[in-house]
Amino acid sequence: MAVHDECKLKFLELKAKRTFRYITYKIEEQQVMIDKIGGSDESYEDFTNSLPADECRYAVFDFDFTTDENCQKSKIFFIAWSPDTSKVRMKMVYASSKDRFKRELDGIQVELQATDPSEMSMDIIKSRAL
Repeated sequence: MAVHDECKLKFLELKAKRTFRYITYKIEEQQVMIDKIGGSDESYEDFTNSLPADECRYAVFDFDFTTDENCQKSKIFFIAWSPDTSKVRMKMVYASSKDRFKRELDGIQVELQATDPSEMSMDIIKSRAL
């Protein structure tokens, strides 16, 4: 599975410059490529709404939060979106190439696997960030 250079470049931009809130990736023709990019002003809800209901995606989301000690922090989540309604073959392709793709994105702090929106609710994101 090849990874398009643009995937890594945009991820580095998200990590270093914080110009984006999220990036979703899709696999097409044996290659991981960018699907959508969310601007820095977009919310977590905008991100979850951008994921297709019946197709797999990889995504990175830059989550800002405040700790109990009132410190501003942010963590970069890697989310493997694999809805139950997607095709079995597609789920297999995404599952088998996930680890290799994730290694290309240096700086991921939390990984999450989700098959429906409830598995990546804001409560779960917050609990995993702390």
